[in-house]
Amino acid sequence: MQPLRPLPPKAPAKPAEGAKAAKKTSKPAASGEDKKKRKKVRKETYSSYIYKVLKQVHPDTGISNKAMAILNSFVNDIFERIATEASKLAAYSKKSTISSREIQTAVRLILPGELAKHAIS
Repeated sequence: MQPLRPLPPKAPAKPAEGAKAAKKTSKPAASGEDKKKRKKVRKETYSSYIYKVLKQVHPDTGISNKAMAILNSFVNDIFERIATEASKLAAYSKKSTISSREIQTAVRLILPGELAKHAIS
């Protein structure tokens, strides 16, 4: 394998012979109001819902950021597993729509014993 060599510099683009060169106009510097602000990328989590449930069950208990991240990851994982299994079940029966029946069956298949019974009821 040969070492990579830098590409030669590009030649400046030449305007067409018959066309006039466009004059560049300098715009005044944008003031603070005109500058576009970057939108903050929103990360969707279940944190607020987990916190609300925690407060219903144990009003005087808090939760650390690390524990919240673990629970959020857990909810995402279970959601993905159920959705994947429900999708497979719909495909087996040649349906293009996932109904509550597929979700219920997926929950029965994924969650063990007593946990599945409580989730369904």
